[in-house]
Amino acid sequence: MSRILRIAVDGPSGAGKSTVARQVAKALGIDYIDTGAMYRAVAYKMIREGISAEDRDALKEMLAHTEIDVSGCDTLLDGENISGKIRTPEIAKMASDASAVPEVREKLVAIQRELGRSKSVIMDGRDIGTNVFPDAEYKFFLTASVPERARRRWLELRTKGQDISLETVASDIEKRDYNDSHRALNPLRKAEDAVEVDSTEMGQDQVAEYILDVVKNEKTE
Repeated sequence: MSRILRIAVDGPSGAGKSTVARQVAKALGIDYIDTGAMYRAVAYKMIREGISAEDRDALKEMLAHTEIDVSGCDTLLDGENISGKIRTPEIAKMASDASAVPEVREKLVAIQRELGRSKSVIMDGRDIGTNVFPDAEYKFFLTASVPERARRRWLELRTKGQDISLETVASDIEKRDYNDSHRALNPLRKAEDAVEVDSTEMGQDQVAEYILDVVKNEKTE
C-alpha cells in the first residue's frame, strides 16, 4: 500500500466484526488488530489474579506489570499465547466491566494508537472510529439482531465444546450491549461518518466483500 490506511470496524458483541476484519486484512495485505481480545486478555489476568473492576488500586498495579501484544491471530499476555483461553462468557463479562475502567482503556488505547501509527491496520472494537482513530480513513459500524448474534456466538461456543444454552448466550449479549452502550467512558456508538452494515441477513463473506468494495472504490476515485 502506498499510504497508511486505518480501517475502523465498530459494533456490538457477536456482530461478526473479528471474522470480517480478518478477511479484509488478508485481502488488502494489512494487519488485523483484535482490540476486543486485548480487553479479554486484561479480563483473563484479572480473573486469574482475583482482581475485580472495583478494586482500582490492585487493577492499576496489575496493569503496570502487564504486557499485551497482538501477532496475527494470536493474543499474547506477558509473553503467553492465551488465544484459546479468552472466548468464554465469564471472560466476556469481565472484559465488559474492565472496559469501563479509565486506567484499562488508557493503557489499551495507547497500545492501539501506536500500532496504527506506522502501518496500515484494520481494528475492530467498540470505540475505534469514535475514540481510538476518530480520523480513520474508513469507518464501519457492523451490527445484527440480538437473536442472530446469539445464534452465531452459541454455535461458536458449542464448536469449542462449551455446553451453554442459546437463551443464556442471548441474555449475556443483551447485558453486554447495555453495559457497552451506557458506560460513561467512550460508550459503544456509531460514528457520524461511519457506514452502517446490518449483517443479520448477510454472510460474513458478503460483509467483507462490501467493505472491500467501499475501500477499493474510494481509493480509485
